Amino acid sequence: MMKKSSPDFLLRRLCNILSAGVCAASFGLSLPVLSQEYPTKPIRLIVPFPPGGGTDILARLVGHKLTASMGQQVIVDNRPGAGGSLGAEIAVKSSPDGYVLVLVSASYAVNASLHKLAFDPLRDLVPIAQVASVAFVLVAHLSLPAGNVKELIALAQSKPGQINYASTGHGSAPHLAGELFTMMTQTKMTHVPYKGGSPAMADLMGGQVQLLFSTVVQALPQIKAGRLKPIAVAGTKRSPVLPDVLTIDESGIRGYDVSNWFGMLAPRRTPELIVARLNREIVQGLQGADVKSRLGADGVDVVGSTPAEFAELIRRDSEKFARIVKALGIRPE
Repeated sequence: MMKKSSPDFLLRRLCNILSAGVCAASFGLSLPVLSQEYPTKPIRLIVPFPPGGGTDILARLVGHKLTASMGQQVIVDNRPGAGGSLGAEIAVKSSPDGYVLVLVSASYAVNASLHKLAFDPLRDLVPIAQVASVAFVLVAHLSLPAGNVKELIALAQSKPGQINYASTGHGSAPHLAGELFTMMTQTKMTHVPYKGGSPAMADLMGGQVQLLFSTVVQALPQIKAGRLKPIAVAGTKRSPVLPDVLTIDESGIRGYDVSNWFGMLAPRRTPELIVARLNREIVQGLQGADVKSRLGADGVDVVGSTPAEFAELIRRDSEKFARIVKALGIRPE
């Protein structure tokens, strides 16, 4: 039997240590190499809402920029449902390799308060960057006999429950915007949820519903064409593309504030170097004069945050929306 102190044993031990060192060095080099080579195939960008809405419009713009800068096609995949949580869940269950991403809206921060989710929004997806922020604008069908907040309140009080307002889904930010409006104005209106901004807008245009809290980017073309009328902006300041439209706060409902944001996420355990690469590419793409000009013309504020800043926004809004849901007594579906 060989003694542990024999020359053969010591030689084998030394070889094992050297081999482990070589493996460790190789592994240490693998992540930077992976980051440099990424991406080597098309990237799937999940949009948890139907085509045509604000999230979809931004996703296609960002996807186009990433395609140009990263040399691989970014394919937008619309997966609507449950206020955006169905598409997010698909991303959660995907491989954490940077080839499946999801672009979410502020509704992502609401879902945990109103849906029984199969994932943790604060843990199971990794923030990459907040892409943009945009105000909501309350728009109405032309047949609605109200043109401002004061007239709308009077109409709703005279016809309790008879005015229908659409949203992009139960528990979505537009839904909470409507519920908060009715609570603060002591009115009663009927909520009609849809699976995204596009079908909600289509029914508003058709007169099946009378009101919708829409993103400015989606509503602006219809307002400019005279097919819808703006009632008020939901944020704390007027929209630069709708300078004559008062905010709800300015209209006398002091303290009213619901706004929207959009950001990119990846599955948990996606390598940090890939997250950093995606963040860098997104931020650089958003700085282009063409992007700022196009989005600015639609009333969208370009952001391009760090992953940490976006994570803090999600955490803060999740807490804020949870308080609103509790105060309003909205029940999960």
